[in-house]
Amino acid sequence: MGCGALGIGPRVFRGLLHLGLAPLPPALKLRRNEAANRSGPTLTGILNIPRALCAALLLAACSPAGTLDPIREGPKAPRGTPDVVDAVDGLIVGHRLMAAGEYELALSAYLRAGGEHGLNVDVLSALGSANLKLGRLGQAETLLRRAVKADETFAPAWNNLGVVLMETGQNGEASRVFKTAFALDSGESVEIRENLRLALERIEIPDYAEQNNYNFALVRRGSSEYRLLSTP
Repeated sequence: MGCGALGIGPRVFRGLLHLGLAPLPPALKLRRNEAANRSGPTLTGILNIPRALCAALLLAACSPAGTLDPIREGPKAPRGTPDVVDAVDGLIVGHRLMAAGEYELALSAYLRAGGEHGLNVDVLSALGSANLKLGRLGQAETLLRRAVKADETFAPAWNNLGVVLMETGQNGEASRVFKTAFALDSGESVEIRENLRLALERIEIPDYAEQNNYNFALVRRGSSEYRLLSTP
């Protein structure tokens, strides 16, 4: 009996013959027995693998069903499987890292967000804030000025630019920037309102301001309102 009668290809048939799992013509069976007596035990005997298991493994290896196709994609998922469209947003990851004080990692996450969304106002404002916490005030100011130019109505960018300006001693411009952020936010954000108060206080009472360690708050976009960009 040959491979055509069994309904399998020649290569699989030869493999089954090698494992002793396919029927042999009488002449070939005699030669096989003689060869086995000279060479020792068969592969299935050495490995102690059941013949049925060997046959299943060999057939599975030679069958194209269920394997990866040339572009490395497996079979389609069952119907009803939910699609995973997006990974975790780089901005969300960056905000969490900022809250943990991991500013370099936050900067990397924001850069990834820039690759995902482009350098929009949220990304530019976040990049500026991360550079501020890393002490790179020049880069922070440049990025935040780009942010307010990209969207003149985005209050967090104006607020965070005001924080940078206060850090660099540009108090007069900083107060004007905080007023812009306050007006755009309609005075609803506690953090922006407090930043404006502190900036005006520093300008009006310089000696008092030098004796106090002001902690100006950074803010970001939330789901429905501007939120504190938490940092240690």
